[in-house]
Amino acid sequence: MAHNPKPVPSRRAFAGLLTAGLGMTALAACTPENSVPSPAAADAPSTTPSATPSAASSSATASAIASEPAPVTPATVTPAANTAPSSAAATQHSLTDPTSPWVVVNKHRPLNPQDFVPADLVQPNIRLAVSGEAALLNSTTADAAAKMFAAAAAEGVIMALASGYRSYATQVVTYNGYVASTGQAAADRASARPGHSEHQTGWSFDIADGGGACSFQPCFADQPAAVWAKANASRFGFVVRYPLMFHDITGYFYESWHLRYIGLEAATEMAARGIATLEEYFGLEAAPDYL
Repeated sequence: MAHNPKPVPSRRAFAGLLTAGLGMTALAACTPENSVPSPAAADAPSTTPSATPSAASSSATASAIASEPAPVTPATVTPAANTAPSSAAATQHSLTDPTSPWVVVNKHRPLNPQDFVPADLVQPNIRLAVSGEAALLNSTTADAAAKMFAAAAAEGVIMALASGYRSYATQVVTYNGYVASTGQAAADRASARPGHSEHQTGWSFDIADGGGACSFQPCFADQPAAVWAKANASRFGFVVRYPLMFHDITGYFYESWHLRYIGLEAATEMAARGIATLEEYFGLEAAPDYL
């Protein structure tokens, strides 16, 4: 893939758009390493695609945000101990074990242990826009991603892996770079604190369209890869983890590029019942800010 000489705009560009157009302060869950100011910039993957959004795309996204319906009523399932019962899923999984496809990581629920490393990291057989650790996923997510990317390609939609696994050490550098540059309050709106990033679990990854259009920007929601993923990801066990207008629950504004594997049965049930967030599905409290 050709390199774009311009740096990838940071999630703070997203924040600026939302703040200017909607009077909201943006939060970003999965700040890619290449959007981190010095000293963290040295750890940025050099192949992550980049593009500048058009005014028309930004306007369209702002209009979509303004018209988004109110959040759905939380799911009626009540978690017991470390498991979340579901009417559709035959097998129950832990909500706290980072090796579980149902682990919920948010601003109230750090990983345990916080420096967790998946034991089964692999490079998936899909189109890659990054290298190194960012090109890795856990084996279950990698297999599901390969099926999903192939199905998208069969329908003429190109997807690329834009950011996969991110280690605790990498997240420390990423987050501290923001703190040093902008202060902790702003850093908490632009980057997950170490130990609070879904990318560390191996269950999540960010997608691009293979050509760099609108990568990690609001206008990506209008790109074919994002449109297809929103409509079809549940068929392969994935959800869009940070959906539009649910930031008061998830703690993060809309990230159309951030997919999370939770398993086919759970993802299918969430789609069928119109449940947008893991917090609602598992009956957990909202996590808009750190405790």
